[in-house]
Amino acid sequence: MTRSGKARSGSGHLLERFSVRATEWAGGTWAFALAVGVIVVWVVTGPLFGFSDTWQLVINTGTTIVTFLMVFLIQRAQNKESKALHLKLNELVAAVEGASNRLIDVESLSEADIAVLHDHYTKLAALAAKDKDIRHSHSVEEAEERHRAKSPRKSGAGANKKH
Repeated sequence: MTRSGKARSGSGHLLERFSVRATEWAGGTWAFALAVGVIVVWVVTGPLFGFSDTWQLVINTGTTIVTFLMVFLIQRAQNKESKALHLKLNELVAAVEGASNRLIDVESLSEADIAVLHDHYTKLAALAAKDKDIRHSHSVEEAEERHRAKSPRKSGAGANKKH
């Protein structure tokens, strides 16, 4: 079972372990050294093969295959890191008093919803920029509360006052 509670097949677990190790190895010094070594060997063998089309095809085919596989490894690593980062940010937003919980799992919102939030936070940033004290912060809820408090009431302003 994975941490999410979903059972993983034997082949899925094997592929995950292989891709993790391949990603770690491909990002290491030895992988880079091997790549440089392959290029050096290819260049040195050029005169032996008369810089033929076949000689050029070997490096082109090899680099195409490696690039094709690396795209998937890189995307896998980025997806995992992105999910982990979002979870960490969600935890921070949930834990911080005064932070807007509407930002938890914000990445799953539609582009239109994100645009609305972006506009709101742009306005909030403009409010913060007007403050003289840069250590003062604002939340969306705080800004909305201030707006409601400052707005004149439509029904009789003094009607509900206690004497």
